[in-house]
Amino acid sequence: MTPTLRTERLLLAPYTPEDQESFVALFQDVRVSQWMGDGPTSEEGDRALFGRIFTKVYAQNLFDVWAVRREGLLIGHAEIKPTEVVGGHEIVYALAPAAWGSGLGTELAQAVVAYGFDALALTEVHATVAAPNSVSLTLLDRIGFEHVRDISEDDGSTTRVLTRRLAATDNASLVRQG
Repeated sequence: MTPTLRTERLLLAPYTPEDQESFVALFQDVRVSQWMGDGPTSEEGDRALFGRIFTKVYAQNLFDVWAVRREGLLIGHAEIKPTEVVGGHEIVYALAPAAWGSGLGTELAQAVVAYGFDALALTEVHATVAAPNSVSLTLLDRIGFEHVRDISEDDGSTTRVLTRRLAATDNASLVRQG
């Protein structure tokens, strides 16, 4: 079961059914969804995705998915999951535009990475980022991810694959579970 994680300013907790409208609003914002998966989808598609978090991901304990809250409000989404594309575990994170520019993205990404190293005992974690998403590329570089290769997508776009390896300086105190 997905645990609850706490950072200085964020609470990462499993979604509840009551989060559906906030989840859909987050994923319907094209400023967010343009960088998620295959990009923006219909409201119906996002509602179906939310449902699968409960009926598939949580029910089968496939991987960890969190609602990201600040001061009680859902402001983002995070995951860590095994994927064939990277041959290991990939982090996924998104924040509502109102939360951008305040360091919360860095705090969120660091928490998910620390969870991967500490709780899942991974020695490396990966991220896939659309080449034009310079904000995420810069954030990940700043927290120790290195560009390892590019994927040429069917639509002609490029996805960057980045990896962060466990270092002796990684510290379990980045994430407090509970």
